[in-house]
Amino acid sequence: MNRTRRILITEPIVPAVMEKLSARYDVTIGQRGYYNIKENLLNDLPEYDAVLCMLSNPLDGDVIKSAKRLQIIANNAVGYNNIDVDTAREAGILVANTPDVLTDATADGTFALLLAVARRIPEAERALRRGEFDGWNPTGFLGMELRGKTLGIIGMGRIGTGVARRARAFGMKIAYHNRSRADHATETELEAEYVDTVPALCRQSDIISLHCPLTAETKHLMNGKMLTNMKKTAILINAARGPVVDEAALAAALKSGIIAGAGLDVYEHEPEVHPDLPALENCVLLPHITSATDETREAMGHLAADAIIGVLEGKAAESIANLL
Repeated sequence: MNRTRRILITEPIVPAVMEKLSARYDVTIGQRGYYNIKENLLNDLPEYDAVLCMLSNPLDGDVIKSAKRLQIIANNAVGYNNIDVDTAREAGILVANTPDVLTDATADGTFALLLAVARRIPEAERALRRGEFDGWNPTGFLGMELRGKTLGIIGMGRIGTGVARRARAFGMKIAYHNRSRADHATETELEAEYVDTVPALCRQSDIISLHCPLTAETKHLMNGKMLTNMKKTAILINAARGPVVDEAALAAALKSGIIAGAGLDVYEHEPEVHPDLPALENCVLLPHITSATDETREAMGHLAADAIIGVLEGKAAESIANLL
């Protein structure tokens, strides 16, 4: 136990992880949403040796430069676009994330979202709750059958590959675009076709599922122009990063019939959602939950906590995103 080491957990996470760190260090647990505000991080973070933070916490260059005691930032997410990793590296601060442990849960959640859109499940459920169910209807809520359809995956990493495996079990064809081509074994297993441009992938796919990181190149990748490459019967799924999709352009495309449907779990200005999207019956909206299982969220928390313990106790730390 080292009570001279101060740890900030920016909001409550699974109890076992909070207890794990509290048994070793002086731990402060913030209120949900409080550290989504940059000024609060600027005021408080200089007092801490480590922070276990969320994707919604903006640890930009100013915040990191102000935190002179800080040794490690452990992000409770696989992504870390909320953190200025270059400034952290220059300051000698390690940045850890939580890869691998959420692959299956996120792939499951993504495919559940895909099915919800394709089969119009939320729309039908809402109609029933409004008292509109009058018995089996041969033309009611007709959706897309997945067998034989092409799933176009943008970003064939762990999660994209996991989604592809699930799609194959439904009899779907797999096409994909990635910065680098998948290995031969993966392509053979999934019978996956590599497509060298995103517009070409959009033109041939019945469903596009996004699994790419957020970079300068992928921000608004799915903009108004790109959406016009998709089939009018096609569906867009985003469980990657919100800003990969231009939400205003997506809303316009859904309203005008440029594409048939969309499912979103992440948002361009999260937690805000573009005001036109909630009113659209052909758009399924989830509150960033594709990795939300008890097992996965606990594993994520332990991975972040173990990275903090490893750094503060001079041991090897896993999942370091900006090795110094």
